[in-house]
Amino acid sequence: MSKLLLRLALLLRRDRFRSELDEEMVFHRAERQRELEAAGMSAKQARKTAALEFGNLEQLKERSTEAIGFRFETVLQDLRFATRQLRRNPGFAATAIFILALGIGASVAIFAFVDAALIQPLPYRDPARLVDVTESIQSYDVRANLSYPDYLDWKRRNTVFSSLDVYNGNGFLMNTPDGPKPMSGVRVSDGFFKTLGVTPVLGRDFRPGEDLPGTADIVILSYRGWKQISGGRADVIGTKVTLNGTPYTIIGVLPESFDFAPTGGAQFWTPFHAQPGCDLNRSCHNLNGIARLKDDITVAAALSQMQSVAAQLEREYPGSNRGQGAFVESLAEGLVGDYRPILLTLLAGAALLLVIACINVASLLLVRSESRRREFALRGALGASRTRLIRQFVAEGSLLTALGALLGVGAAYASMRLLRGLVPINMAWRMPFLRTVGLNSHVLAFAGVVATIALCLFAVSPMLRLPAASMREGLQEGGHGSAGRLWRRLGANLVTAELAVAVVLLCGAGLLGKSFYRLLHVEVNFHPDHLAMIRVFLPKPLYPNDQTVITLQQQILARVRALPGVQSAGMTTVAPLSYNGNTDWIRFVGRPYNGEHNEVNERDVTADFIPTLQARLLRGRLFTDSESLNVHKVVVINQKLADIYYPGQNPIGQHFGDDGLSPDSIKEVIGVVDNIKEGALDSEMMPAVYYPLFQSEDHLVTLIVRTSQSESSLLPTLATIIHSIDPGLGIVDPSTMEEYMRSSPTAYLHQSSAWLVGGFASVALLLAVVGLYGVIAYSVAQRTREIGVRMALGAPRGSVYAMVLKEAGWLTAIGISLGLIASVGAATLMRGLLFGTAAWDAGTLASVALVLGGAAMLASYLPARRAASVNPVQALRAE
Repeated sequence: MSKLLLRLALLLRRDRFRSELDEEMVFHRAERQRELEAAGMSAKQARKTAALEFGNLEQLKERSTEAIGFRFETVLQDLRFATRQLRRNPGFAATAIFILALGIGASVAIFAFVDAALIQPLPYRDPARLVDVTESIQSYDVRANLSYPDYLDWKRRNTVFSSLDVYNGNGFLMNTPDGPKPMSGVRVSDGFFKTLGVTPVLGRDFRPGEDLPGTADIVILSYRGWKQISGGRADVIGTKVTLNGTPYTIIGVLPESFDFAPTGGAQFWTPFHAQPGCDLNRSCHNLNGIARLKDDITVAAALSQMQSVAAQLEREYPGSNRGQGAFVESLAEGLVGDYRPILLTLLAGAALLLVIACINVASLLLVRSESRRREFALRGALGASRTRLIRQFVAEGSLLTALGALLGVGAAYASMRLLRGLVPINMAWRMPFLRTVGLNSHVLAFAGVVATIALCLFAVSPMLRLPAASMREGLQEGGHGSAGRLWRRLGANLVTAELAVAVVLLCGAGLLGKSFYRLLHVEVNFHPDHLAMIRVFLPKPLYPNDQTVITLQQQILARVRALPGVQSAGMTTVAPLSYNGNTDWIRFVGRPYNGEHNEVNERDVTADFIPTLQARLLRGRLFTDSESLNVHKVVVINQKLADIYYPGQNPIGQHFGDDGLSPDSIKEVIGVVDNIKEGALDSEMMPAVYYPLFQSEDHLVTLIVRTSQSESSLLPTLATIIHSIDPGLGIVDPSTMEEYMRSSPTAYLHQSSAWLVGGFASVALLLAVVGLYGVIAYSVAQRTREIGVRMALGAPRGSVYAMVLKEAGWLTAIGISLGLIASVGAATLMRGLLFGTAAWDAGTLASVALVLGGAAMLASYLPARRAASVNPVQALRAE
């Protein structure tokens, strides 16, 4: 408190303090003079001795002021002086501020995404208690959806959840004045929104029991759906909307801030209303679960109990629940777990770029401090204390950091908006955290921490030249000899670190780029070029039975095949590259059966589907259109199924059916096709069965067309043809197969990570090479006299080239070697992002070493050439 009062008094009474200090110093020196005269000295000698003992008065005043407290006017003076210095050196100032803004902007922008996805809590009530609940397939060690009967048993038997609810996606066709419009929807159990802790902003939530069969058809709108349907009218509650030919009463509107990533931006939320067929079949798994833990229950305890419940159901229902386990994890992990490795990799890349940027700015400050050694030595000789000089460094560093941070935060904000805009809409709905990306308190605090660390580095760097001996050398040598020696030592270490960090970023970018290339060129075992695809939604009220569905599908295929340029067309219930799921359990005729689940992908396709893909037929034959119409019960399988279930056998002519081998389910294998990639590009191949589409009733199919013309130009024509057959049909997701591959979530995540890390790496390469150039150029400038002497004594220009390039070569070799070692470790940490590429990929490591080494030596050639062009006479005369 006393120091604070002294400082306050000093700020308020500056002039009085200075006057009193002058009087006191004169008094003490006069008293000392009198003491010396009393001891027998003459007045002249006593005055001289007293002055020598007291020393430099200005220096004493400075120290006295610092001992009393902090002076605001000194800070302003330092900042004004720092501003003048930057104005005198606009090139230095602009370069340092730009480099710093680049590093801070990149790191802050990426941190904003990390904060939104991994740090900020989910926008639900007490989100830490929410968990994702599903079943698991023990034989494949993967998660699986819940069946409705299992859900009811899980809900009744558990004691760890305060609530447990389910949901599943459901598309709708909404009647509009312009015809039917496809809309996304979700069926949920009655307590779904209560479990999340979400309350409608208009109307009400579902009431207990409203999800039971036979209850009223009601719907809750998302905020976006409310705006689309009614333009945001408050009187929409109680009105009706027709979905799939059925009138639904609108009972509520959800908040604008509500998002639930797994449902992909659904517009309609209806009660579950279990229907006969799949919904009531215990072996049909089509639901996702979400639960709220009781207060004293952990995720591990919940998982343990649900595994026990699953084991009980397996004993009670061995036919349907054999090998069915349980899976429980926090909802936050389930929603953002897939993005964590990519976000952390990008944050690490941005942090490395920031390190290089800070090293570059610190190097610039060190070089500048070398040129100002004489100035600081002279100021010290005139009375400026070490603390006073340090304050000047801090003021200059603060000014640079403040300007760099302001520009960096501005650049980060612009980058956030740009990156959010680049996310495809189909991906954005599954990343609700994008809505919260911005300059919030967490992000600004991070920017403040980064700026503070940078300030400490920038203030400390020039202080290395402040020892008293160095300051005396500055006066004696004019800042020449030892300056070069220090900078060559310190600058060499800094540039080696820069090169090593640049290698890590370049290797990371190279590995991610190669991984993305291999992902796009993964063997899908069909030809994706010249394929157009479009999903067709058939409303059940208009097509209530198998015959009406089959007739329409045949009519669509006939009209499309007649189009100019169309080579073939087929239909499937699940498009290639879209989903490893929609599985079936099969049992083989004539083999022992112990209740095991032989799970395979089930695909219903038309006879021309596989020829349209140009997938290879390996054995047997494909079924025909006539066989598709229940004449023969035949199927085609993929090679993966043959390898697993018919090892060393010919599967042609073999039979299998459902787990009970009911007569109507038994099918004959007539052909084996190559393993068509069914799931994501980076997913494993699964056994698959291709059933004739016309032997099943499915109201949502994908039409795939091969054309000799541009497939993208065919898409509008396909939509026109389909609507000309029936304007009531819904059309969803028209796309070319190649566009679908490139825009898939897996490809997008790999592509974005490769591009961003590649951008960081490119900037890092430029900064590292410029840093090396600066070190070598400064070293050459400091050794001009030495080079002149060498050449005067007859040294050839080639030896000067060799001397300079050898120094650069050693620095480059050490930096690249350290970087390659660190790169293997870094790549090992991000191996989950790599597809078909090893962390120690020799080609990538060698390419990075060659590129960086070549760029570094090219940058070193310029100062080497300048050194070799030195005129010995002029060099010696300049000294």
